[in-house]
Amino acid sequence: MFEPTTSSELDTLPKTSVVDYKKNLHRRRILIELYRSGTSSIAELARVIHSSVPSVTSIVEEMVEEKWIVPVGTGVTKQGRKPVLFSLSTERYYVLVLDVNTHDTKVLVMNLKNEVVFRRDLDMKLEDSSKFLGALIEATEDVINESNIRHDDFMAMGISVAGLVDARKGFNFTYRSLNQGEQSFGTLLERHFKFPVYVINDTKATTLGEHRFGLAQGKDHVLAIYIDWGVGLGVILNGEVFQGASGFAGELGHIQVVPNGELCHCGKVGCLDTITSAASLLRRIKKGLNDGRISRLSGMDIEKIDAEIIIDAAWQGDSFAIDILHEIGMELGKGLSIAIHLFNPEIIIVDGIVAKAGAFITNPIEQAINKYCLTDFRSNLNVVISQLGQEAKWLGTQAYVVEKVIENN
Repeated sequence: MFEPTTSSELDTLPKTSVVDYKKNLHRRRILIELYRSGTSSIAELARVIHSSVPSVTSIVEEMVEEKWIVPVGTGVTKQGRKPVLFSLSTERYYVLVLDVNTHDTKVLVMNLKNEVVFRRDLDMKLEDSSKFLGALIEATEDVINESNIRHDDFMAMGISVAGLVDARKGFNFTYRSLNQGEQSFGTLLERHFKFPVYVINDTKATTLGEHRFGLAQGKDHVLAIYIDWGVGLGVILNGEVFQGASGFAGELGHIQVVPNGELCHCGKVGCLDTITSAASLLRRIKKGLNDGRISRLSGMDIEKIDAEIIIDAAWQGDSFAIDILHEIGMELGKGLSIAIHLFNPEIIIVDGIVAKAGAFITNPIEQAINKYCLTDFRSNLNVVISQLGQEAKWLGTQAYVVEKVIENN
């Protein structure tokens, strides 16, 4: 899991610093291992981080005193003394996780065992407005106060948000009004709350959540398609989330598929988003109903129909809803075929609100892949629905924050 320390790294340090350097490196690796695995014994930690049992014992004892780590019982062994198991403490070091999207905002407080200890769902839709930033800060302050957790116990904040996000600097280049001149969205929040703030694109957060805790665990080459009000693609290459030069990699929704198609919200014409997103699903259903298509949805107030109602109708056998989902799945599969030829994944994970359609969306995706992909690319490829659902995004945001904080300290 971890690369060994290179001799060149150590050669640049004075002799008095080498011991401290290696010790701090081992501390970080122990924390990361416990975060990802949940529990571990000293012997297991020593094996994973390539260190001796006495060295790891000393470091673990220090971190127990610092309340980073706690003993949680004993493990199973065939003979001899049962090993003591350790995990990260849940009594200190919380992360604020903000899920900011175009239909609502969720603010969660999570501990280092990925448990949600406090949550508020807010009727705040992502807007390209400086007023939205002010409202978000105010609402987050309220959540901190309501949680009864001391400000000093928050180690950082993580924000998953739609748009072109430069995670390194915290800028959102789609919702530009969240930034102020040379100050990024993330920097503005960091200066207000006085602890580190990390911003990540929502699809990449979902992909990271799947890789750390979901169906992509242990896999090196993965595509995660996030079908919500837009369409995003997360890419795992060689076991890491692929960011691209500016952090924008994976905007599958903005490849052109219909040259004379509809105008996309990005300003281009005929993007995949315009025919495969949840917003497109709603438009196509409403147009069909207005044109007289027969459906169990026909008797409803057309303005009250949403994506979940359409998907529920499909599960109840509504042929119109099933037909539209099939068309969307075929177009998604056609778009994914391009990515499959580029990245050669071993698994495709479908997530987002449209994933609730299950086989009604994955079957046509697979049909399109069979039609448009070379045989050798699809012979061992699986298309699956996420088992984590919306939690993948929260877990991915949390993992991004925890790993960054540990890496930087």
